[in-house]
Amino acid sequence: MDASALRAKPTFTGYEKFVIAILTFLQFTVILDFMILSPLGAFLIPKLKITPEQFGWVVSAYALSAGISGITAAGFADKFDRKKMLLFFYTGFTLGTLFCGLAPNYHTLLGARIFTGIFGGVMNSIAFAIITDLFPMQVRGRVMGFVQMAFASSQVFGIPMGLYFANHFGWHSSFLMIVTVALPVGFIILFKMRPIDAHLKIKSERNPIAHLIATATKPRYLRGFAATMLLATGGFMLMPFGTVFLNGNLKIDTTDLPVIYTITGIAALFAGPLAGRIADRFGKYQVFTVASLLGITVVLYYTQLQTATLTLITAISAVLFVFITARIVGATTLISGVPAAQDRGAYMGVSSAVQQISGGIASAVAGVIVFQRTDGSLGNYAILGYVVAGTMVITILLMYVIHRMVVVQVASAQSSPSLGQ
Repeated sequence: MDASALRAKPTFTGYEKFVIAILTFLQFTVILDFMILSPLGAFLIPKLKITPEQFGWVVSAYALSAGISGITAAGFADKFDRKKMLLFFYTGFTLGTLFCGLAPNYHTLLGARIFTGIFGGVMNSIAFAIITDLFPMQVRGRVMGFVQMAFASSQVFGIPMGLYFANHFGWHSSFLMIVTVALPVGFIILFKMRPIDAHLKIKSERNPIAHLIATATKPRYLRGFAATMLLATGGFMLMPFGTVFLNGNLKIDTTDLPVIYTITGIAALFAGPLAGRIADRFGKYQVFTVASLLGITVVLYYTQLQTATLTLITAISAVLFVFITARIVGATTLISGVPAAQDRGAYMGVSSAVQQISGGIASAVAGVIVFQRTDGSLGNYAILGYVVAGTMVITILLMYVIHRMVVVQVASAQSSPSLGQ
């Protein structure tokens, strides 16, 4: 797609590197807040005396509220300086995480997750809108690759530390740890990041509601929303029950979980930037497709395991996350090329909302499909593997349509440059 037509510039400026770094670290805190629930499942279910289905709703509560919030905020996303939007929602996210760390019971935790989702769910769309504004498609794969390091970093540093706190000080302390990390990031954004308001110079007569409706119903954008909807299925179905499967079915002790997450994260940490460079050179869609096909193979094998050693599980998890990381880099880079400059904030908002809502539904459905046996093991986990594999196949087909559309759009932008192209 881009190898011959698009040439990446060799280096980034100092400020561009700062923006990439701060967005990556911001994403690290937001992603960690979601991902920490997966390993904490082995602690929360017995401590709060809840069922897997109830735990599925704890995960879904965040996603569903994030989706509703994302849609509500989307119409206003292109009406304000993106830095101010970033600060506002990051402040709410930090407060919500604090409430999670202070929650005394299941229902309070459920409410705290809803509050956190209202703010945290919008962060991803704002960050991607900033990336799309500041970095052209030629280098966007590399930028997305670095930002995706947030996922890996949460595996290497955040989740093992969260598990350590949970093991020694209780599950509440894991959320309080995230708050401690998030506070300095907010102050750095406040004092160091420049205003991001070039999109405000593009005149638009639409009010926020009309802008939202026009963006959400534009036929060209609907393809991107459909692909985004299916991208979330795998993570929201498999990950929330990952530690329960490891502990109950494969008999991996909870004290060994940090080893799995750390090594898996290290593998993904290197995979993100590498996938970004390969995507910019050989094509975003090519990277996405190859990673998806390989990922399907690993998912089907992993979810049908009945016994495995710690070494085998760690190796499988590391390989799977390498493919997942490459898949996300290719997909997010392609999808970022869909919206026009004046619609980016709204498009990313709706896209994020669609992802969160579909992910929330997927998590709730997964909670209904699986069940916990009297010995603590999960039943029907293999069925989730088949469902996830099926959605990955469909997504490959949808992303091809988007790939062809972005090729035409980038070529048009080169002949008639506009904001961020």
